[in-house]
This record gives sequence, structure tokens and C-alpha cells, in this order.
Amino acid sequence: MVRPGASIVAFALWIAIVPAPPARAYLPPPLAGLNHEVRTLARHLPAAIALDVLDISTGYNAGFNAARSMPAASTIKLPVMVDVFAQLEAGRFDLQRRVMLEATDKDYGSGELCDAPAGTTYPVSDLLAKMIDISDNTATNMLIRLVGRRNINRQMNDLGLDRTHLSGDVRTDGWAIRETLRTSPADLVRLLSLMARGELIDQWSSNEMIAILKADEFNTLLPAPLPPDIEVAHKTGSLNDTLNDAGIVFASDAPYAIAVMTTGLRSKELGRSFIHSVSRMAYADELRLARWRAAYAAPQGGDVSPDTQYWGGDVPPGTQAPPPGSF
Repeated sequence: MVRPGASIVAFALWIAIVPAPPARAYLPPPLAGLNHEVRTLARHLPAAIALDVLDISTGYNAGFNAARSMPAASTIKLPVMVDVFAQLEAGRFDLQRRVMLEATDKDYGSGELCDAPAGTTYPVSDLLAKMIDISDNTATNMLIRLVGRRNINRQMNDLGLDRTHLSGDVRTDGWAIRETLRTSPADLVRLLSLMARGELIDQWSSNEMIAILKADEFNTLLPAPLPPDIEVAHKTGSLNDTLNDAGIVFASDAPYAIAVMTTGLRSKELGRSFIHSVSRMAYADELRLARWRAAYAAPQGGDVSPDTQYWGGDVPPGTQAPPPGSF
């Protein structure tokens, strides 16, 4: 069932006022370094790769092929969840609404509801939890049927996600799923960053979706190389030649949204190793960015360019770096 989102209210309040993404052609040194690192890493992986990392506190991002359309696999369950909460907010049904399992909903690629008899009913809250936490494909198809695939696509289009599209249900028994379910790292990161700011549908919906994502039981990709006390609200996706993971990493003073997508892999281990490396790099560089912000925040007033301190690395004469948290 859906878990309360109270554990993240403090974070949501802290991040409520977030600067708009800067309209600049350059990046803070830590994220510029991340851009270079992931490109170097990507050159050595014989597969199609796309990724995006967005610092939620500032709106700066680093990435590689971030807008590239990729096979979504089970990361498509993020857009499905979003539209379920949009229709909950609109009052079309509530979390206790029971949905009947139909034989045509069943997909045996992942989950447990495929083994249940047709005619069994489940509340929306249980279907949401199963769709995300154990990646149940049958629960996903039941929710797609409930809210309507066209509505999901329309909602994603309204949010500006132009690479995200469902042209069918989740069917893992053929190659077509790679074209049926599509998204991009940039689209997933946009959803997640809105969620982290409490702006996806509304504050309550954002909190609830984060709570569900935190309970994902498959933690072998983005969370694996991170310290065990770091919370990650995420959703994985995989096919025979595809590994994806997208989530919010609640890293101390540097929360960030990240999506890494790989396809055409010769082996799952190659994709897993790549995602681990990117996750490790992103975490380290996000912590560096938080320290950089604290130490080199822009000076106030005077004739000095407001970016000199931040980007130059040296404190200009006659100015002082403001205290941590003032940037």
C-alpha cells in the first residue's frame, strides 16, 4: 500500500524556493568535471548510452545524450504513476478504488499478479506499490487501463516530456517493447526534479510518489555504490540488453536527480558497472558542488561580476565568501 510521505516533508519545505535553471553556457567546476568524466567513461562502453544529472538546489545539470530517446523498460512506470496521482488529485477515483484483474492485463516478465486468477480485485494503493517496488508489469497494465494510455501521453506532453511515449501496454514477450515504451534521461530527470520540489501534481502527491520510490526493492544499480545511509527514491528498468535507473539522491546538502540509460549491451554486467561508475562520480561531484557553493557564493554589490567568485575559484579583493547556505 502507499506509504505516507511525512519523512520527506522537511526536505520538501527546504527545497520549496529553488532558483530557475541558470541560462548560462558554462557549469560550476564540479559539474564541468562530471561532464568530462562521463564522456570519457562512455567512450569505452560499446553500447548506446544516455544520462542526465541535475542539481536540485541550483538547477545546473551535467549529462551525455540527455535528450536521446531510449527504450524505457520499467522506468516508464514513473509516468504511469504520475498520471495515476494526477487523476487522484482530480477526484476521478481514490486510493481505495478496486481494480479487477483481467486476463489481458497479465505479463509474466516481472511481478506476482500474473499468477493471480482473473477477476481478483486490488486497491489502487496496492497496485501503485507493486508497480514500483517489485516492478509488477501486470499491476502496471491494470493502472494503464484505469487511467487510459492517451491520458498518460497527454500528461507527459503537457509537462514538456517530448521523448516519453507509451504506444502500448507492457508486453515483455517480444522485441517490440523497445519501441513501444520510450523515454529519455532528460524527461525522467524533469519528472523527478519536479517531484523533489513538491511541484509534480501537488505537494502531497509529490511526497507520496517519493515515498513509494524509496521502497523500490531493486537496489543494485544507482544506490549500490553510495553510502548506506543515503536515501534514494528511484525506479529501475531492464530488458535483455538494457539497464536503466532513474531517481532522486538525497545527498546531504546536495540533493540531485539522476537518470542513466543503457541499451544494446553485450552483457548486463557492462551496464551495471557503467551505472555504478556514473552514480559514484555524480555523488562525489555533487558533494564537491555543495562545498563550492558554500565557499564561493557570489558577492553582493560592488563592481565585481556576480559570477567572479563562484567561477574563478579565488575570492576577489574586498569581498568575502558568504556563510554556508547563503548561495
